Amino acid sequence: MPLAATGTLVGAAAARRGAVAAFNVITLEHIEAVVAGAESVDAPVILQISENAVRYRHGRILPLARAAVAAAESARVDVGLHLDHVQSDELLRQAADAGFGSVMYDAARLPYDENLAATRAAADWGHANGLWVEAELGQVGGKDGAGPLDAHAPGARTDPGEARAYVTDTGVDALAVAIGSSHAMTTRTATLDHDLLKRLADGLDVPLVLHGSSGVPDAELAAAVRAGISKVNVGTALNIAMTSAVREFLTAHPEAVDSRKYLKVARDAMARTVAELIGVVRG
Repeated sequence: MPLAATGTLVGAAAARRGAVAAFNVITLEHIEAVVAGAESVDAPVILQISENAVRYRHGRILPLARAAVAAAESARVDVGLHLDHVQSDELLRQAADAGFGSVMYDAARLPYDENLAATRAAADWGHANGLWVEAELGQVGGKDGAGPLDAHAPGARTDPGEARAYVTDTGVDALAVAIGSSHAMTTRTATLDHDLLKRLADGLDVPLVLHGSSGVPDAELAAAVRAGISKVNVGTALNIAMTSAVREFLTAHPEAVDSRKYLKVARDAMARTVAELIGVVRG
């Protein structure tokens, strides 16, 4: 079926007080696993390609994006395609032609005024080119000379008043918020600030996104979704599943040289992880 619009998937999830799961993909096996996992539980899903993943693929966006589009078109469930954590305006401007329906523009490293201006420009361009635009607001810098913290930096927390002004002034369609999760966690030990999340959900009229969800336990994730998170981003959990499966296979079969053998078990392991996490957040 045709690519689904990210905004439509997120809006539908929010309407049922659930969340749509969005998985960062690096290889074709990641893509196939995400689609297979979503199909196994009959749920929509979002494929995400990050700027880091594009950089890993020699700076070329089209090979992985075209594979994702092809996988989505042959899927039995709705699949969206999202360009994640984009800092490069040049890359942003390739998104629509590469098949993406949405983009997360990441200006969190900049001082607040520069962040706001850059994100406003990205949102204006994105909307003019049919893209749904997500941004993030962690902790605004300037206090005691400290710099800004992005939404997944340890210790960062999003201020509801600042978030409300930021959404209004930038015109973004969704906001990733800092409530206690962090990127690249390999243990599921994060504790979320549910009181803060309630204040953010009550004060904002755009969908809220949780980044760094791999490190959040199931109960915490489910509670966050019930409290107003409508899009849950997952990346490291897939890489843990993939790497663990490959390591286990090669340990048991040291003679193996056919990459299809160990990539198949890796793909299957990632698909199971996808299905499990969708079950936690779908509502």
